[in-house]
Amino acid sequence: MSQCPICRKDSVALFRPFCSKRCADLDLGNWFRGNYRVPSAREDEIPSHEESEGEKDQYAT
Repeated sequence: MSQCPICRKDSVALFRPFCSKRCADLDLGNWFRGNYRVPSAREDEIPSHEESEGEKDQYAT
């Protein structure tokens, strides 16, 4: 049996992978507040706004 990622109690099939609605709601709240983040491109690899605007101008007709 797996453990709840919030409180480490045994998970319950109805709320899987959580043990209760409370833990499921706490997890959802963490996502909404931005406490969890999915990795993406590194910040230094993302063109700045000014670079993006300059590129648009060079291709404008």
